[in-house]
Amino acid sequence: MSTTLTSFGFEPVHYRVPEAVRILRLSRTVVYDLIRTGRLRTVKEGRARLVPVSAIAEYAALLEREAEGAK
Repeated sequence: MSTTLTSFGFEPVHYRVPEAVRILRLSRTVVYDLIRTGRLRTVKEGRARLVPVSAIAEYAALLEREAEGAK
C-alpha cells in the first residue's frame, strides 16, 4: 500500500468519504452504497463518517477474493 503524508507529516488513520472516493476511484454513490451494504466499513466521530485506512485495504482484499472465487 502506498502511503501519503499529510502536511503535518503523519499518515492518516481515517479518510473522509470524499477522500475515500478519490482513493478507490469510485463514484460517491457507489461508495455510499458500499457503506450502506456493509462492504466498506466506516466509523462515526460526532457527525463525521470516516473510512479507516484498514477498511480500504480490507475492501481491496475482498475484491481480490471475489475475483479468485469467480475463476
